[in-house]
Amino acid sequence: MNTIQAEIKAINNELKLFEDVMDKYEYIIELGKQLHPIEDKYKTISYKVQGCQSQIWLHPYIKENKVYFEAAGDALIAQGLVDILIRIYSGHSAQEILDTDSSSLKELHLSEIISSGRQNGIASMLTRIYGFAKETSTSQNAIASFTKELHNGNF
Repeated sequence: MNTIQAEIKAINNELKLFEDVMDKYEYIIELGKQLHPIEDKYKTISYKVQGCQSQIWLHPYIKENKVYFEAAGDALIAQGLVDILIRIYSGHSAQEILDTDSSSLKELHLSEIISSGRQNGIASMLTRIYGFAKETSTSQNAIASFTKELHNGNF
């Protein structure tokens, strides 16, 4: 598994293959077509990302102490953008996510490709991703602390 920074660099290199902004836009749409669908049970208000121009549902989950995301959307460009974020952030620990400054995504120059409304959607998705990572990190730290105290016979 690559680091988050390595994923950003890899996606940036993919986007650099296209000189024309419209070609980059079309590439993001193609990524959206490849997004693995999520189960309908996650297409609820609880998983809906508020602030997106389109409807996006983002389902976070933990597997083997790593954070993963899956998503669905009603517009291919939005699905392509969320696919990029999933590629970057899925499969990393909550702490790795929290240790990554989201401004490093500026390297992708998405603001040159997508509208301000779509940029707001990315910001909303990042808020959800970092929020879930923070909740997960807090929970994992609490469990680790409790386990340590338990092993030390403090209960």
